[in-house]
Amino acid sequence: MNKTPLLLALLTLTGALAATVPDASAQGRVRGRAVAHSADGGRAAVTGAAARGEHGAHARGRKIISDGQGNVAGRSGGYVQGADGGSAGRQGSFYRNADGSAGRQGSAFVEGPNGGSASTSGSVARDADGSVNASRSTTATGASGNTYNGSTTVNDGQISHTGTCTNAAGETIACRGGN
Repeated sequence: MNKTPLLLALLTLTGALAATVPDASAQGRVRGRAVAHSADGGRAAVTGAAARGEHGAHARGRKIISDGQGNVAGRSGGYVQGADGGSAGRQGSFYRNADGSAGRQGSAFVEGPNGGSASTSGSVARDADGSVNASRSTTATGASGNTYNGSTTVNDGQISHTGTCTNAAGETIACRGGN
């Protein structure tokens, strides 16, 4: 797949965003979008948005690329910063191929202004023959230092989960809610 149209679209969007993003002390909002078509029926599209105000700031973006042969792929992401210091973000990608295979992966995090945090990441993939495999991992830490670590996998229809909780000293403790 020729990536020139995508690069041109990204450069156009980046230039538009860079020219209009407010400085750190200003409040405002900006959005942009660009689409490019290729001679072989492919298409590239990008979008982006950012805003800043008295309650915090956020930015998000997305791109999708197709090649005209039935193959499509994309990525997206976002980030939020609260005025109180908390933040959160996510990112993900996907693909779908002409042979029927497909998949996606993603991750997210949140950090509280008082010390708590959580993060997760996972993926799922389907082969052309329909076999599906998936996994997800999650970690969460409270402001007191207690932590949960868990993971779940799916392989050939078999689901497996493990999870462990520890206190601030690293000692294993019982997880609330039954794990």
